[in-house]
Amino acid sequence: MKYLNTFKTILQTGSFINAARKLNYTQSTITFQIQQLENELSVKLFEKIGRKMVVTQSGKDILPYIDTILQSVEQLENYGKNISELTGSLKVAIPETLLTYKMQPVLKAFREQAPGVKLSVQTLNCYDIRDKVIDGSIDIGIHYDVGGYVPSMVIEKFADFSLVLIASPILDPQFCDFKTTGQRNKICLITNDPNSIFQGILNNYLEEKKIELESIMELGSIEAIKGCVASNLGVSFIPSYVAETELENGTLHEVEIDLLNKKISAVCTYHKNKWISPAMELFIRLTNEHLSDV
Repeated sequence: MKYLNTFKTILQTGSFINAARKLNYTQSTITFQIQQLENELSVKLFEKIGRKMVVTQSGKDILPYIDTILQSVEQLENYGKNISELTGSLKVAIPETLLTYKMQPVLKAFREQAPGVKLSVQTLNCYDIRDKVIDGSIDIGIHYDVGGYVPSMVIEKFADFSLVLIASPILDPQFCDFKTTGQRNKICLITNDPNSIFQGILNNYLEEKKIELESIMELGSIEAIKGCVASNLGVSFIPSYVAETELENGTLHEVEIDLLNKKISAVCTYHKNKWISPAMELFIRLTNEHLSDV
């Protein structure tokens, strides 16, 4: 079981070195365990290409069997336990906006009800989350609906959220025109992820209207974006719930655009072949309860 877990960790982390760090082993221990596993299975799991160890086709082929074994062990460990007694781990990926402004009650409730489960939450782009669900490196994806799903995925819709173009209330009115076709607007667009779904929606809108913006600024934090917009450094296109308080108290101002459908959907995705552990079931239920009320 230890060797199987090591093999899976190498695939998840991308290298023997990263797996050693995560599992708190030396790299030589990782290498020894994989060699032992290869001997026991009579299968070559990794091959050296250049300076990297790359999983073989045989390693890819047996991965579903390894997943089944690891999941079965987790089922046995949690058999007959109450939710509060559950152990194991749960890997979830969520985009920053949902994690920061919508998922806090879910995380709190999950920790209270399943304190023995090791919860790992990654903040990722929605498209990356979808891909990680497909390759099985995460258990649950809570993200915006970006499409491009495969038959092996399960998709559950939770809620719809509106989008808004925000600006400072002191922004010069001449820079607030996002309706007139064929113009160059001397304003900066501020974003935390140029590849986000809502940034893509705005980009398509600007392209259709033939509106060019003077510059773009990328920041690593939604809170930083709101601060910069409030300081009149530019505009940003984000889910309206992110700036709800600032829009109500006048710190930020909504800029009108001719976008008819300014909504995105929050969904839960997971691989259909994955065992729905009690911890996974609890997390999905709590998310549904909290997000479906918005």
